[in-house]
Amino acid sequence: MNGHSVYVEESGRGADWVVFEAGAGLGRTSWDAVLPLLADRARLVAYDRAGFGRSGRTSGQLGIDDMAADLSALIEEVVPRSSPLVLVAHSMGGLVARRAADRLGPRLRGLLLIDPTPESAPVYDRFDQTARKVDRALAVTQALVRFRPLARLASGNVRRVFPADTYATMLAEDFVPAGTAQTRKELSAVVAAIPRFRAEPPGLPTCPTVLLAPTRPERGRGEQRTSMTAHQRQWVATLPDGLFEEVDSGHLIQAEQPGIVAEAVGHLLDRTARTGEHGHTHDSPPPAGGSAG
Repeated sequence: MNGHSVYVEESGRGADWVVFEAGAGLGRTSWDAVLPLLADRARLVAYDRAGFGRSGRTSGQLGIDDMAADLSALIEEVVPRSSPLVLVAHSMGGLVARRAADRLGPRLRGLLLIDPTPESAPVYDRFDQTARKVDRALAVTQALVRFRPLARLASGNVRRVFPADTYATMLAEDFVPAGTAQTRKELSAVVAAIPRFRAEPPGLPTCPTVLLAPTRPERGRGEQRTSMTAHQRQWVATLPDGLFEEVDSGHLIQAEQPGIVAEAVGHLLDRTARTGEHGHTHDSPPPAGGSAG
């Protein structure tokens, strides 16, 4: 797609389709705990963005718009035009999904955002400075992950929340020098995207949209978490058909609370089944597992 070789895995069965977009530094395996819970509900598509996992490497810098173009092309290639589509995205993937939503138009029948990057939050006012510090740390990590024991140390936050077999695949495919180099490129893509999204935000999704926000911040980032959650909630309040839900989890909700993610997807699939081609309904209950607002 668009000159990139992209690795895709399809699973599940059903008339509806669900496509998953991972966060920065992650790929298809980040959805491993969620997919089995939805296998009887829909056709499921998880993939590795160009440069990650089993996808082909990239030589240049891809921006968020490039990633959105790849996601849109993937959907055009894989998902039948006549089939209802729900898009699920995590973290930075939320930026990608929102840009792709502009391209997909009425094809998109539901959107689930899992702790998406809220570009309007004050924490991103000087994100370029923060990113430079993170990039310096990642440059060191990129050299160290050549040594497997050090790669395990560097990926401890992932090891603690993902299933053992998923973590083993991540360790082999993502926590390698090429994977870390791609993570650095995606960090640069977010830096470039923040002012653009602030100046020219994507159109608001018109399809039913659910946003899941974690309640457990990283150590020392409680104030930032509170601010980010507030901006996520404010954004959902501007949508014509939006639902905000807080979840007892850290940032990787799909690993820590896969059942809640699956319930939210099911909620959107149920909405899709009821609305058909005739517009939105507004009488459905929120997904279980958190506090809606």
